[in-house]
Amino acid sequence: MTETPLHIDTLVIDAESPERLAGFWSELLSRPVVDRTGPYIWLRRENGLGLGFQQAGESRPGKNRMHFDIASPDPAAEQQRVETLGGRRLQEYTDGGFLVMADPEGNEFCIIPEGSGSVGLDDQGHAHYLD
Repeated sequence: MTETPLHIDTLVIDAESPERLAGFWSELLSRPVVDRTGPYIWLRRENGLGLGFQQAGESRPGKNRMHFDIASPDPAAEQQRVETLGGRRLQEYTDGGFLVMADPEGNEFCIIPEGSGSVGLDDQGHAHYLD
């Protein structure tokens, strides 16, 4: 056994409609679909990270236990683009100060300002970049 640290190679998202979801994320991230293998659809690997979509027989059962943070120089403009692509803003998270969105199948993700440390949090963990 080696002492080499592990790293995340690929994120795979279960989907009722992998084609639709891959299309949404492909447009949002400007990563074209590069392969279709069995129940999987793969977007172009970038910065060493793969992103795939897997056919799942059932819908998402509840709240995500993990989510993406998508960095943007203009989160408000990106919100409009997400909505144009079929996503939506999740209003139930507004009090937390984060711009929380959902893709067409309800998978949650945040749009945050680009640059490390640009999401200042108060003592309760609330963001204020939308103020």
